[in-house]
Amino acid sequence: MDIALEQPVRARVITAERQEVPVAARFRYVRADPLAVHLDFPPEAALDGEEATWTFGRALLAEGLDAPAGSGDVRLWPCDRSATVLELHSPYGLALLRFDTFALRRFLLRTYAVVGAGKEDVGADVERGLSTLFGTV
Repeated sequence: MDIALEQPVRARVITAERQEVPVAARFRYVRADPLAVHLDFPPEAALDGEEATWTFGRALLAEGLDAPAGSGDVRLWPCDRSATVLELHSPYGLALLRFDTFALRRFLLRTYAVVGAGKEDVGADVERGLSTLFGTV
């Protein structure tokens, strides 16, 4: 995997009782998957004791820093000037996490230094995927 950058982040899980529990996480950006960002949680942060990774659109992250964004399993919205909430839906339930907006924005800007916004060339990947799917039909 061609990891272009990684950034540890501190998240705070918001519990049903509205308490906040700190959890370590890591954002990754992979040059070979330029439209996505990956958020990794260590085993101790997961219910099943295994590392968990969520992958979602880099554009969704960018949009969610300034306004509510997302309508599926991943949603983001600014909580106040310094915090952004990430809502994750899975078959096992819902998780709300609060991140420092500055840290998320810093990560996003670093991804743009690797592959600029609008400069993602996914044509070769799409072609390869279609060739694999359809063969030489």
